[in-house]
Amino acid sequence: MSDVLQQRAERREHLWRELTAEYEARFPASRRFQQRAAGSMVDGGSHTARLFPPFPIWTVEARGAYVTDLDGHAILDFWQGHLANVLGHNPPVVTEALAEALRQGRGLQTGMQETWEAELAELLCRLTGAERIRFTTSGSLATMYAILVARAFTGRELVLKVGGGWHGAQPWGLKGVHFGARGYAELESEGLPAEFPGQVLVTRYNDPAALEETFRAHGDHIAAFIVEPFIGGGGLTAGRPDYLRLARQLTERYGALLIFDEIIDGFRFCAGTLASLYGVRPDLTTLGKAIGGGMPVAAVAGRADVLRIAGKAGKEGGRRAMFEGGTYSAHPLSMLAGRTMVQYLAEHAGEIYPALADKGARLRQAAQSAFAAEGIVVHPSGALPAGMAGSSLMSLHFPHQPAAPDDRPDALNDPTRYDVDLKERLAKVAFLLEGVYVIHAGGALSAAHTLDDVARMEAACAAVARRFARAGL
Repeated sequence: MSDVLQQRAERREHLWRELTAEYEARFPASRRFQQRAAGSMVDGGSHTARLFPPFPIWTVEARGAYVTDLDGHAILDFWQGHLANVLGHNPPVVTEALAEALRQGRGLQTGMQETWEAELAELLCRLTGAERIRFTTSGSLATMYAILVARAFTGRELVLKVGGGWHGAQPWGLKGVHFGARGYAELESEGLPAEFPGQVLVTRYNDPAALEETFRAHGDHIAAFIVEPFIGGGGLTAGRPDYLRLARQLTERYGALLIFDEIIDGFRFCAGTLASLYGVRPDLTTLGKAIGGGMPVAAVAGRADVLRIAGKAGKEGGRRAMFEGGTYSAHPLSMLAGRTMVQYLAEHAGEIYPALADKGARLRQAAQSAFAAEGIVVHPSGALPAGMAGSSLMSLHFPHQPAAPDDRPDALNDPTRYDVDLKERLAKVAFLLEGVYVIHAGGALSAAHTLDDVARMEAACAAVARRFARAGL
């Protein structure tokens, strides 16, 4: 580490101690409850992203753009259910439909076919152009099943992904997620079968030359290339149109399937898939988050000839992918929530998505200006390429040296180029002290966020920037 970075790290730790002391004083009830939870759950919770240091807030209410915590604070939320809540927390259009279903004696698990499932499937196929769809309960399962189907369909073993791409806690997704000493070459978990590391190839996002090189070397053995058109955990940044078009060309040339992971992207930018805005048609698409209306819904959608091997035709043809579902696949209330949400988004797309895009552009500009006023350079990611629809997402990146913004995870998450710790650890607590919940120093707007909320976020950015500037960061 250079002397400059070492000094910066020391100043950062001094600031962290100050932030921690203020945070503990501001959220005593959450601190006590976290200590209680740690007595029965691993680390006090069931999702690592929610268990940030020094301890997470615990919420008791969530409505629209705000959550209320155990200490009674009304917190402006940009996490929004893992970026899923396009309409905000607990939108009445969904909650009232669920309440009415329960009053009518429907909604909990039956283990039988429910009409809401077919209605949601028809709606999603119509809006995404998919020929067939099958539901499951989480994004991790959807990406796992999509890869399983692709391997079975092609008869090949290799899976290609991008460094920084997060496709859930499933075996083919547990490589190349977090940037380490060797870039994105590391495994994410112990306990994987010995053959798995060699079955997963990692390439660079938004790097056409690297993608072509990988296909030249391994193309005849690649079953599928799975990629997010707008990458989430890798930096909340959009794929370049030429890169995604090349992905389509190369997979077709070498006989591999193209899987677009749109767990975040689907119905976030428009009432359909992000692929449609790029004009690229993948073979399979994984959907989740927004299509569930706040309930656990995920799906694999795409070509009928590919997905048929997950059903009777696959068994009869001797090449079957065991994508049969679990007990809670297509859970009745989840299907109703999903149908209600997707139908509402489709019917009100003309008012929802332009407003989200406008607020997103305002948010990114306001955040950049607020930090610049304190002499701090930030690169707000989240915008879609020029000429496409706008975006309601944002992440703030803090470069060590002024330079042109990057759009690749291997740059954005390299601690020698960007202050990743400042973005992921200190910013979280600093913004909470201003009454704002962020993820990756930003997050997602919802239809429930108002322009006043954008202004409140701008004020929070200004306060956080002043704190960072005083600390010499």
